[in-house]
Amino acid sequence: MNRFASNRPWATFSSRIRMVALAATAALALAACNQTDEVARKANKPLTPEMVSLIAKKDMSPASPMLVRIFKQEAELEVWKATSDGSYALLKTYPICRWSGELGPKVRMGDRQAPEGFYTITPGQMNPNSNYYLSFNLGFPNAFDRSYGRTGEFLMVHGDCSSAGCYAMTDEQISEIFSLARESFAGGQRAFQVQAYPFRMTPKNLARHRNNPNMAFWRNLKQGYDHFEVTKQEPKVNVCGRAYVFDAEAVPGRSFDANASCPPYQVPPQVASAVAEKQHSDEAQVAALTPSAPLAPVRTNADGGMHPVFLAKLKERESGQMSFAEAPGTLPEHVNPPKMTPEKVALDSEAAVAPVATASGAAAAPAAPTQTAAGAPVPPVRPATAPAAQPSGSAVPPRSDKSAAVGRKPATLASAAGMMPSGTLAGAASSLPTNSFSP
Repeated sequence: MNRFASNRPWATFSSRIRMVALAATAALALAACNQTDEVARKANKPLTPEMVSLIAKKDMSPASPMLVRIFKQEAELEVWKATSDGSYALLKTYPICRWSGELGPKVRMGDRQAPEGFYTITPGQMNPNSNYYLSFNLGFPNAFDRSYGRTGEFLMVHGDCSSAGCYAMTDEQISEIFSLARESFAGGQRAFQVQAYPFRMTPKNLARHRNNPNMAFWRNLKQGYDHFEVTKQEPKVNVCGRAYVFDAEAVPGRSFDANASCPPYQVPPQVASAVAEKQHSDEAQVAALTPSAPLAPVRTNADGGMHPVFLAKLKERESGQMSFAEAPGTLPEHVNPPKMTPEKVALDSEAAVAPVATASGAAAAPAAPTQTAAGAPVPPVRPATAPAAQPSGSAVPPRSDKSAAVGRKPATLASAAGMMPSGTLAGAASSLPTNSFSP
């Protein structure tokens, strides 16, 4: 049993929460009668027997809480669910069909950046009326983003495999993820957490990206990553001093304010000790790797990424030659792959590239690794200034999830040739009404 898990399994959660969930579900089912058949069909599609079987095999239930992790560089989205002992375990990893921008946070409206950070998804953010099949709103900007004056709206995880600041899946993938969220809400979960990272927060990746101007921000994200890794519990997230803090309890009479200095707070000693041990080990590995690790490019000029399984299918479509690659879902005809620039290929294949030039033309020097304060097991990272903005490099205007479909361009892989890196249970009342969501 996970030593950080709740003393009571999810299956025996309080009867009060169960009653609230049942009442809410009944109301949702009645409201669904007013929706169009097609929208209701998408929103209430049952989990497949295969998914229900997988959930049971992993000691979970369809109604147990869920959590989502997103990794840009690897183009993967993970769905985790609570097991019978209350700890989270990985249910399934979904290859991301398309994301836009560069590694780094979203800074302003129209920069085509997909957000990075910790976001909370409530039932009101689920959108069955999406122009991109189904979607849920990440809730950008959150308190952290607002503390830096960042702007943007309608940043989604959605279908249609087309992105302008979002994380785009295939329609089949978002349908399954949407259904998993619906079942968790029906089981009593009031909100699920999305953790969006630039890459898997491994020592190898931290060493490769050591010269990136976003490193202080990413090390702050890594603290939340580490809390989840060592506890397998959803980390409690607060913001103070313009930085995330995790699993923190402020002293009585004090509270967390994103724009004010952090109040005195405590992290449970068992959690703080485990996180500090992991961070110490990771820092030692980063230091050992730094002298030989090739520098990753700060910019790729590729406008995002796509999982290799989808790149292979697009190459197959263009060449007309069948392959053994199987994509999890249907790729629309309008799908465009990212430009396969030398920097993008180097990032994907871990090949060394020349240092990226700065605006003045001088090569950027590697930044020294961020030091942690001695004696502080889980110190908040407080960047002195907001992370550098990621220029768009594209004149394409932002497209919100409310907008009508825009013109599509035919997919092409001409520039990429040769450069591609080597059910709901029977009787469950869990339908979601389509008029209870954001438009």
